[in-house]
Amino acid sequence: MWVTVLITIVHVIVSLFLIAVVLLQSGKSGDLAAAFGGQGSQTAFGPRGAATALSKATTWSAIIFMVTSITLSIYASKRAGPASVLSGVKPGQTQSQPAQPQQAPTPSQK
Repeated sequence: MWVTVLITIVHVIVSLFLIAVVLLQSGKSGDLAAAFGGQGSQTAFGPRGAATALSKATTWSAIIFMVTSITLSIYASKRAGPASVLSGVKPGQTQSQPAQPQQAPTPSQK
């Protein structure tokens, strides 16, 4: 039980870190200034250093995210058993019938 809680906490922390790392990365084509002929990228790590550090952080956090996701799903399936989601649902009691055709209105007599 405590293992599931620990893995869930790690999973949440890794997912938040993964979101932050992906948002910090610049696109492959550079920033907006590069599209209009501006000088190189003005990042804190430089154009190459930031890409390699953030790429490695993204790769490792994605791997940890996938491993914790698979582990949590295995624990959940072992705890719940091989039951279907719809196993407790009763079939519908109402039977649908075709609609009755409407009768044409009769002309009123004067």
